[in-house]
Amino acid sequence: MDERYDAAAVESKWQRLWQERRTNTPDLRSAARPYYTLMMFPYPSAEGLHVGHAFAFPGVDIHGRFKRLQGFDVFEPIGYDAFGIHSENYALKIGTNPTQLIPKTIANFRRQLSRLGLMVDWQHVVDTTSPEYYRWTQWIFLQLYKHGLAERKKAAVNWCPVCQTVLANEQVIDGYCERHPEARVEQRLMAQWFFKITRYAERLLKNLDWIDWSETTKTAQRNWIGRSEGAQLDFPLADTPDTKIRVFTTRPDTIFGATYMVLAPEHELVESLTTSAQHAAVNAYRERVAKMDLVSRKAVKEKTGVFTGAYAINPATDTRIPIWISDYVLVEYGTGAIMAVPAHDQRDFEFAQVFELPIVRVIAGPDDTADTPLAEAYDGSGKLVHSLQFDGLEAEGAKSTITTWLTDRGAGEARVEYRLHDWCISRQRYWGPPIPMIHCDACGVVPVPEGELPVVLPPIDDFRPDASGVAPLARVQAFYEVPCPQCGKSARRETDVSDTFLDSAWYFLRYPSTERDDVAMDGELTRKWLPVDMYIGGNEHAVLHLMYTRFITMALHDFGLLEFEEPFKKFRAHGLIIKDGAKMSKSRGNVVNPDRYLEQYGADVFRMYMMFLGPYEEGGDFRDEGITGVQRFLETVWRLVREHDPATGATDALKRATHRTIKKVQEDIEGLHYNTAIAALMTLLNDIRKQGPPDRWLLESLLIMVAPFAPHIAEELWAALGHDASIFDARWPDFDSGMLVEDEVELAIQVNGKVRGRIAVTRNASEESIIEAARAVPGVQAHIEGKAIRKQVVVPGRLVSFVV
Repeated sequence: MDERYDAAAVESKWQRLWQERRTNTPDLRSAARPYYTLMMFPYPSAEGLHVGHAFAFPGVDIHGRFKRLQGFDVFEPIGYDAFGIHSENYALKIGTNPTQLIPKTIANFRRQLSRLGLMVDWQHVVDTTSPEYYRWTQWIFLQLYKHGLAERKKAAVNWCPVCQTVLANEQVIDGYCERHPEARVEQRLMAQWFFKITRYAERLLKNLDWIDWSETTKTAQRNWIGRSEGAQLDFPLADTPDTKIRVFTTRPDTIFGATYMVLAPEHELVESLTTSAQHAAVNAYRERVAKMDLVSRKAVKEKTGVFTGAYAINPATDTRIPIWISDYVLVEYGTGAIMAVPAHDQRDFEFAQVFELPIVRVIAGPDDTADTPLAEAYDGSGKLVHSLQFDGLEAEGAKSTITTWLTDRGAGEARVEYRLHDWCISRQRYWGPPIPMIHCDACGVVPVPEGELPVVLPPIDDFRPDASGVAPLARVQAFYEVPCPQCGKSARRETDVSDTFLDSAWYFLRYPSTERDDVAMDGELTRKWLPVDMYIGGNEHAVLHLMYTRFITMALHDFGLLEFEEPFKKFRAHGLIIKDGAKMSKSRGNVVNPDRYLEQYGADVFRMYMMFLGPYEEGGDFRDEGITGVQRFLETVWRLVREHDPATGATDALKRATHRTIKKVQEDIEGLHYNTAIAALMTLLNDIRKQGPPDRWLLESLLIMVAPFAPHIAEELWAALGHDASIFDARWPDFDSGMLVEDEVELAIQVNGKVRGRIAVTRNASEESIIEAARAVPGVQAHIEGKAIRKQVVVPGRLVSFVV
């Protein structure tokens, strides 16, 4: 062995040997104990690997290497989520084409990922921009269409005038585009493709009760799905009672207090029910609201609106109530219409005050009467008032009673609604998989035959989006002009591309089958390796990527293509890294470039330090001065092996410390508590330095425990001990439960309440021998000699006390 630990030489050597020996490439078909561990595949940005990746990916790798040491055949693939607006915008910024940019960024990412020493199977890589991959993304679209889960319809959407495309609600921050803080988002009514994820809302929700996922992620999904129990009620128009306005309410108990109705300005009935006298005002208001984005409308506090001139009939009171439109009602929530109960809903209360509409209390709190004035809406519990035969009922219990009554009158029914909306997947950009549909004047919408997939994204020079809302592919006649697959007449391809979240909603299914170009998923391999055993990623994807993977998996299961309906047996969300107490940003100048630290310290030190920063599921604070401690730890391990004498025998105390460490590190890695596992290894190293040299078993056990964190140095030192095979072909050491308890205990010795010394005794020592040993301690002798001992007490495992 070299005298000095040279991280660069060791790491380049073992990365080369792993590749030559195919150390990290399991035989997927013959694996006896398959274990599929997965990290969220990265978007290969031009900036390259950032410190978040350097924290997340080694954390997954440590878990995978540990499971391999436990005897599992571990599959740890990786790929590139390379389509999408980020890549396209950057290509526009620097004046290049994404088809030329992405191969370069992927090559750089692969170089950096290799430097981290990940146990990645480079034989099974996916690139979402490859036609070999997105052929099957398009195939999945066709399966959803075939089974009635994909449809094209007009919908109100957020439109960014800078991105020139539709944005999801989550991409709008206080009315502005998340990518362009100066760009106010507009609302447009456009024909879009949607996946009917709402059909799976209840199933997506119920499965959260049993799947083994991080609680924060499950809570986010529950809130996003947003299940509400209530009633669907019909309010007939006063002048044309056959036409009804349908509302969903979670408070049917308050219907007697509904004094007006409010429709979203985009509601389909607004045009027909508005009176001629109110048309100008209504149209002007609708035009103004159309320029607002959906997120801003939710945040608006000032109540505005316009009376339509029309009236509806309250089905409970049989009275006429006016119909208004207002921006605080959104067309995609519920039915796009509400019954307004100003006495018991604050938004309705504020609206009623602005426009001097009637406010009727129908719930009286414990300290109220039916006529107690209201300074604000009352939303507490109480009994019904002004509610005819239902007066005196508790409001909560009256919900079902009144719903049944209204159902009997033909005015409504009990219903469950969800906050979750169908997934809009159309994007009016260039850099994405073309949606595999064709529009024919004679046949309507026709799917591309599966045998003609992939619909290849053509290389074009002018891929810049524009304000028309028409995708760049619509300018490429050679792309969109095609014969109809059904009738053969001239037809037109769909020119929108699909949301990149569709690419990532199924990529984990493809990894085992990347060598098959005739099917999306090899049946035998899919049954053997899936669902994924452990999936780790950022919690920022809780309600988009992670929800969509669950939906796609459930759908494919229902189509008979998968035997399971949840994609991941276990999901854990990792934490975030800050720098010197602050969030990293270019403006603060505190962004950590992993390349710099990998160059200076090597991957093993960097990996181990990142894991030592704090709990993996919480994150930590990166400080430059802390990394040298990890470096010294590995250097000390190096010297231990170099100086090891095979004839050396370890003390019993050191063996017990090792057994305790094996148990501790094993439990901590299982629980992703990497920082405390590393702390335990450091403690064991200190014990070795204090209590004498290790024997071979102890030294090999230490190396195996270090291996998941620092794989390169572990391989080198394992080979130095004479092993030909990889350390990852070894087995995690067993701990002896009988060795976990200390054979010796240290007791404090007190004289008249003050500690005067300490002794180490065997755990089963007699009280007589303990007293004798305590009295012989020089510091104790000085305080008891020549004095009468009135009392002497032994507290087992803790102390000896003399009263003199």
